[in-house]
Amino acid sequence: MQLEAHAPSVPPSDPLCPPGLTKDSVLNPLTALTALDDAIENLGEPVPCRAYDPEVFFAESPADVEYAKSLCRTCPLMEACLAGAKERREPWGVWGGELFVQGVVVARKRPRGRPRKNPVAA
Repeated sequence: MQLEAHAPSVPPSDPLCPPGLTKDSVLNPLTALTALDDAIENLGEPVPCRAYDPEVFFAESPADVEYAKSLCRTCPLMEACLAGAKERREPWGVWGGELFVQGVVVARKRPRGRPRKNPVAA
């Protein structure tokens, strides 16, 4: 028995193309990431994201996140890294000295078990 390909009922749209952007502008973040990678290779000195364990930059504890941010602040490519991460809307991790959560820069990671926002009536 041969299976036939199922055609989607919804017409295909541009993949991952946010409103107001063209296909070319969607490819630019990837090109920028490749350019950043080339700049790291041509720098001739180690950068923190290559010299330390990558897990540091995707840590869960607030103290580890702050440590990763401090490592980024020593990098000569920090500003380019941050700009690229914002453009790509990195889903999470420390990029360019800032913490990204769901594609947005947040000031600091809140620890587990944070206090309630409203007092509890006893």
